[in-house]
Amino acid sequence: MHQVQLELTDQLYNQAKRRAVEAGFKSVNDYIADMVSDDLAIDTENLDHLFTPERLAHIDKAAAQIKAGQGYTMEEVREHLAEKRADWISKNPQ
Repeated sequence: MHQVQLELTDQLYNQAKRRAVEAGFKSVNDYIADMVSDDLAIDTENLDHLFTPERLAHIDKAAAQIKAGQGYTMEEVREHLAEKRADWISKNPQ
């Protein structure tokens, strides 16, 4: 096994610390090691493992809603994203 050191800005470290706590990790190091391991373990050539029965059912349900005319128009999507963007900007001033 190899050890790797890295440097994070205070902002990234604090985000990683918050996520580590939320996910139940004992430390930021454990959290980051798990993230990197998961990322490297994913075979980008074969993504079949991502399509669980639950996700496939969700996709099928969404497709049926779209066919039934229950989807969103592009204008509704743009309005929703604009609202989310404005909300995010108001909470994260630069």
